[in-house]
Amino acid sequence: MGKKLVFLDLDGTALTDDKKLPAGNRKAIDEAMAAGHKIVVTTGRPLASARKQAERHGLAGPGSYIVAYNGGLIYDVEHEKTIFQQTIDLATVREVFAEAARRGVHIQAYRGEKVLVDPKNDDAELQSYCSLIEIDYEVIPDIAELEDEPVKMHSSTLAMQPHGRDSSAAEPDQGLVALRDWINLNYPEKLDAFLSAPVYLEIVSHGMNKGIAVHKMAELLGYPISDTIAIGDEANDIPMIREAGTGAAMCNGLAAAKEAADYVTTADNNHDGVAEVLRKFVL
Repeated sequence: MGKKLVFLDLDGTALTDDKKLPAGNRKAIDEAMAAGHKIVVTTGRPLASARKQAERHGLAGPGSYIVAYNGGLIYDVEHEKTIFQQTIDLATVREVFAEAARRGVHIQAYRGEKVLVDPKNDDAELQSYCSLIEIDYEVIPDIAELEDEPVKMHSSTLAMQPHGRDSSAAEPDQGLVALRDWINLNYPEKLDAFLSAPVYLEIVSHGMNKGIAVHKMAELLGYPISDTIAIGDEANDIPMIREAGTGAAMCNGLAAAKEAADYVTTADNNHDGVAEVLRKFVL
């Protein structure tokens, strides 16, 4: 069996509902890396949060990479360098912020290591989000003052959910669905908007997704697509599940993710589902 390139989603996949890496997953990941296989953290999270998780779980050593912002950025951990990113133009950012404000929906962008908001979005939602993913935020007087194009915008209703947990929402938030549909209708050649959880709306440059990252990383590192494996659970994972040589979905995942997969786990994210995939297809 050749060496594998594994694209690993975090939330709802590698991590439990309380954002821990279970022991069985830890052991299987360590064994896979020791055997020469490569594990790439592949997440919708911003880079600062993804780096913290990679470092915490031993996935930030020499030769490590992170795919952040749902494929909008690829980061070389060892050399501390961004090797690919696709940003959103500032005029479009301002227009989407204005529409979200009109709808009363929280929206944020990112700059450097921080979440970036204007005063209208300095709210409980911002506090809940930053607490959950463990990064700081910055408030600027007006989003029109933003000078650097962000890789992603993000809307959420996390604070409105019981216990502040995204997994508690059985159905997608309709305010986010409506904003998603408006964005995709009005910016079909500029933006892609999609839910990564019932309370999370991701807004990235058109054509950017985790599936594109699979091909970019495989080409960069010299792996045939047949030797790539993707493991995920949500709508934003579907492109990588489809594009990888083997696509695996968590049994706790979205129905559409499971339909797109070559393999669906019997164990969920709280019970070492990632270890199940690694032992079946890698180890």
